[in-house]
Amino acid sequence: MLPTPEQVHQYIADNLNCEHLEVRGDGQHFEAIIVSPEFEGKRRVARHQRVYAALGDRMKAEIHALSMQTLTPEEYGSGPNG
Repeated sequence: MLPTPEQVHQYIADNLNCEHLEVRGDGQHFEAIIVSPEFEGKRRVARHQRVYAALGDRMKAEIHALSMQTLTPEEYGSGPNG
């Protein structure tokens, strides 16, 4: 059974402190905007690794692809999405 965007949202929210989280997708391919204070001082690769860690084995088994914007609260508040 393919995961829903709501399930992916919950997987991330359960394992990562998020101030804002949006997930869209079709069951295999997902897009997410993830705003977390845990991203402070981290480069994009480290931020993405943190999200992959939050998803655990689901990235290998359930989720085919995840495109994400990973922002700190400050970045989110000062950008076009804030």
